[in-house]
Amino acid sequence: MSKNTTQSFEAVVSDILNNEDFNKLNNELHHGITRYEHVVRVAKTTYRVGKLFHLKNNNQTTRAALLHDFYTDDEMKDASKTAKLTIHPQLAYNNAIKYYNLNNIQENIIKSHMFPLKGDKPKYKEAWLVSGVDKIVALYEMYRYKASLLINIWALFLFNIIIYK
Repeated sequence: MSKNTTQSFEAVVSDILNNEDFNKLNNELHHGITRYEHVVRVAKTTYRVGKLFHLKNNNQTTRAALLHDFYTDDEMKDASKTAKLTIHPQLAYNNAIKYYNLNNIQENIIKSHMFPLKGDKPKYKEAWLVSGVDKIVALYEMYRYKASLLINIWALFLFNIIIYK
């Protein structure tokens, strides 16, 4: 991101980035990084794509993209991995409305970002955009961070077996 783009992005989301509860996402692992890093990457990518296509609601879409995974693992400590996939959009929505007034598009973005795994279907082009960006970013993060971490762990394991045989 250019300096000007970064500054305009931060102006749109600074109140969210400074929210104490939102900053707890820095302590949550997600795709091999923190959930905070994940949602910021999704929001920045959404912002850039929205700018590229002159999206009318780009600022509101970017804010919802930042809030799409606004939950902590403590809120779902008894849920299975499968349940977490379907429950977390509602948790993120519940946390977002505690602090921010959301319009219908933003609500739909947060609640439907897991489509088709979660029942809510995106109703707006902005919701389709965030859902798509989230999936692309998640694939990138899992490949870039989680897969490389697992490969390195296995390499160390094999190296230790060969050395200490």
